[in-house]
Amino acid sequence: MGELHYIAFDEEADDIKEKVESYWTKRADGFFELRHDEIESNKANRWLKEIEKFLPTDRSLKILDVGCGAGFFEIILGKLGHDVIGIDLTEEMVAKANEMIRIYDMDSSRVKAIVGDAENLDFGDEEFDVVISRNLTWTLPHPIDAYAQWHRVLKKGGVLLNFDAEYAKGAHNLKSPENLAHKDIPDSLKEECHDIYHMLTISMLDRPHWDEHVLSDMGFSSVEVDNDFGNRIFVEHDEFYIPDRMFSIKAIKA
Repeated sequence: MGELHYIAFDEEADDIKEKVESYWTKRADGFFELRHDEIESNKANRWLKEIEKFLPTDRSLKILDVGCGAGFFEIILGKLGHDVIGIDLTEEMVAKANEMIRIYDMDSSRVKAIVGDAENLDFGDEEFDVVISRNLTWTLPHPIDAYAQWHRVLKKGGVLLNFDAEYAKGAHNLKSPENLAHKDIPDSLKEECHDIYHMLTISMLDRPHWDEHVLSDMGFSSVEVDNDFGNRIFVEHDEFYIPDRMFSIKAIKA
């Protein structure tokens, strides 16, 4: 393992996950509305265009969405005929994701959300063609453990797609008038989010450079980072816009 692995993740406070879960439980209702609106917007097709260029198109895929939130990927990828399982640490988010799945009349035997821990997956080895995640990694106290788990459950040749940002380094953006996606969130929740940023070791790392090295050391091949990804999705300054730079990471399990 390279020197980038020697980081004190083991010294993270024991209650970080509880704080993250509590925060997202409070966000669940508003987050559900935002994701529903995003599914109905032109952003959904932009997301699909970005995702599909990395996926095989000749068959239905088994996809794991880690940190599924309110079910955005379950809907847009489920509509393509893929089997999608979403997991989230927050029970309220899982309930919202399954509500979204019902609203869009998805087959619940093929598309569903369950409670699960991104750092300790309850799946067998090499079960999935794709592992996908959006805005999760920044919340993880033990991201190397998570990446190792995602690698484990991917089939050989499987694809990891991770979409994230260095939100802690733009913590001032939480209250910025440009941060339209958070404009209706009360200041108390913004302050709670700010506190979480600064409790997490990952907030201090140089990302996605750090992720790229970790994934390569872990045995992923064809690791590609795209720092312009977010600019292609969030073109308009609309209700979904966040000023933080969103990046994408694509990696293949060798």
